[in-house]
Amino acid sequence: MSQDIDYGNLMHTAMRGLIKTVLNEVAEHGLPGAHHFFITFDTRQDGVELADWLRQRYPDEMTVVMQHWFENLEVGEDGFSITLNFGDTPEPLYIPYLAIKTFVDPSVEFGLRFESPDDEDDADLITEESIEVEVEEPDQPHDADVVSLDSFRK
Repeated sequence: MSQDIDYGNLMHTAMRGLIKTVLNEVAEHGLPGAHHFFITFDTRQDGVELADWLRQRYPDEMTVVMQHWFENLEVGEDGFSITLNFGDTPEPLYIPYLAIKTFVDPSVEFGLRFESPDDEDDADLITEESIEVEVEEPDQPHDADVVSLDSFRK
């Protein structure tokens, strides 16, 4: 058994769980008020499903917006599927939680950012990512609190 607690991995699991919980609420009740999401994901991640023309246009990463029009939001254990409109063309997508790089709700100035380390040796290990959490209340000044897990690494 390891003598170290893997706080980075635990934090990533918790933050992805938060995204899953939020998406479940939206699937059940719709987007409340002015809430909307910008979700950036790695299109190269295993399990990502999108139309060939979208994959060609966005070979590395893509940002989608969940706001006024979306259909078929289904939230699963490892990811979610949704149909979004791209230039009047509805396209189904499947996005694994591990593919998500940022999740932002600008209506309340909340955002999660998952970053890969610069170290080549750890670049392919999803559990070795760092995460920054930006949380700000709407009527507070625009200086967000940022928590970086890099400071907890050895």
